[in-house]
Amino acid sequence: MLPVEAFCCQNKECENFGKKGMGNLSQRGWSGHKKAIRMLYCSACGAHFSERRGTALSGSRLPEDKFINVMSHLFEQNGIRQTARLTGVNRRTVNRLARAAGEHAEKTHEEIVAFSPQYPRSANG
Repeated sequence: MLPVEAFCCQNKECENFGKKGMGNLSQRGWSGHKKAIRMLYCSACGAHFSERRGTALSGSRLPEDKFINVMSHLFEQNGIRQTARLTGVNRRTVNRLARAAGEHAEKTHEEIVAFSPQYPRSANG
């Protein structure tokens, strides 16, 4: 389990939005069927959110290890139906998770590219 300092406020209106280790977050309870998902509280803005918010697992009820198993099979280029059979997860769930992971990866890529330094183009192109 990651320490609370590894997370950041997910409220876009907060002065600490996206900033890790600011000391503004604390744990305020649990969520999920087995109470395994921490709920976090931001003292700067008063927002409450799940530790999964802002991740590919946001809104999912699937346990983290099952999600990793599904993603591992997809990474190995197994199809949706094959992954569903091998992991015991419904094919619609596998499809939804693959889409969510792809969208999350795209957003992460865009954030990284936005902060990348601009290099001048060479004369050849």
